[in-house]
Amino acid sequence: MRFMFVGDSMTIGRAGDYTWRYRMWQHLNATLGGPYRIVGPRCELYDTHTDTPTSHAYADPGFPERARRHLAGWGEGWQHMAPVIGPAVAADRADVLLVSLGLIDLGFYTGAEETAANMRRFVAGARAARPGIRMVLLPVIPNSRAEEDEFFAAEVARFNELLAKAVADLSTDASPILLGARPDAYDIHRDTYDGTHPNASGEHRLAGEFAAVLHQAWGIGGPYRPAGPA
Repeated sequence: MRFMFVGDSMTIGRAGDYTWRYRMWQHLNATLGGPYRIVGPRCELYDTHTDTPTSHAYADPGFPERARRHLAGWGEGWQHMAPVIGPAVAADRADVLLVSLGLIDLGFYTGAEETAANMRRFVAGARAARPGIRMVLLPVIPNSRAEEDEFFAAEVARFNELLAKAVADLSTDASPILLGARPDAYDIHRDTYDGTHPNASGEHRLAGEFAAVLHQAWGIGGPYRPAGPA
């Protein structure tokens, strides 16, 4: 089974982070009970000093390169991933996509409706490359900006509604799509380091939501039990 992690700055992480991808790797190792691969065209973290995605300074240097693979980018959203997901899926023969996107789109690029249209393009591109692919999508978690900007908060809420509708419309028996939830008890004042990006506890909560959906819906893995540094 081949997993691909797709996302924005919350997924790629910055130099010195563990990342929720690392937490998910630990979880899969502990619960999957069989061979699997983490795939994707990238493996780097974002370097905030050089403003480039070129760092390999993971918090745990023992995080193996083969497990660092991803398709995530700082400042990248649905509109950036929609054109590239097909080639990435085809190249690595991904079976399951774990996707967290949308906040950067709504914050800087597109409104809720256009962002939802790009999400649908993403799904079509992934399926064109691999018709039986499965996907788990997380809704956008409102960040600290949403606490102060009513219009932005409304756009986030509207997109999450459109995302839920799209998942219901697009999911098929051959290529199921599941919608995750905001991770249980996720608090941007406790689980992020800046009101947006996850700290260690936030990483565990994000990985835990993906793990719960995989286990409960498809019997993949098991219940999430945090391992490693908190």
